[in-house]
Amino acid sequence: MLALPADRLSLVSLLRYFPLPLLQPILSLIGTQVARSQPEIFLRLGPHAQKTFIIDPTDLPFVLLLKPRPDAPALSACRRAEAPPSHARIAGTFLNLFRLIDGSLDGDALFFSRDLRVTGDTEAVVALRNALDDIDGGLVQAVTGSFGPLSPIAAMTVSHFRSLGGRSSHER
Repeated sequence: MLALPADRLSLVSLLRYFPLPLLQPILSLIGTQVARSQPEIFLRLGPHAQKTFIIDPTDLPFVLLLKPRPDAPALSACRRAEAPPSHARIAGTFLNLFRLIDGSLDGDALFFSRDLRVTGDTEAVVALRNALDDIDGGLVQAVTGSFGPLSPIAAMTVSHFRSLGGRSSHER
C-alpha cells in the first residue's frame, strides 16, 4: 500500500489511486434511480437527452460521463486523459459543482466569475441545468433517496459536503 505523508493525505490524494470500477455501482444506481423517479427530466431535456456531457471536477483525478438517454441513462467515471468525446463539458471544483447541484450556489455567478467553465454545446448545458432545477425536492435529495436503506449514510455524506468550504460569494 502506498504511504502518503500525513500533510499530503487528502481526499484528492487518495482518489488518485482509487480504482474507478468501485465507483461504478454507485454511479449506476444514482443515474438509474434519478431517471426512474424523475422521468420528466427527459422531456425537459428534449433533443439534448441524446447528448453526452462531461462533468469535470477539476480538483479530482477523474471526470464523470453523463449520458441522459431515456432508454438507457448512464453515469460513469473515467480518468480525465481517457475521457471520450462529448457534446459539452462542465468544469469546476468538486465543491462548486456539488453546491451547484445542491442549489446553494448560483450557476450564472459561478460562470461569470470563471469558477465554472462550460465548453461545447451551451444550449445542451442550459437544458440540463433547467431539467435538474425542475426536479421535485432537488437533485441531491433524489440522489440520497436512491440509496434505500443506506439513504441516511448518503444524507450524512451530503451534510459533510455542505459543511466544507464555508460560505461563498456566489451563493444564491
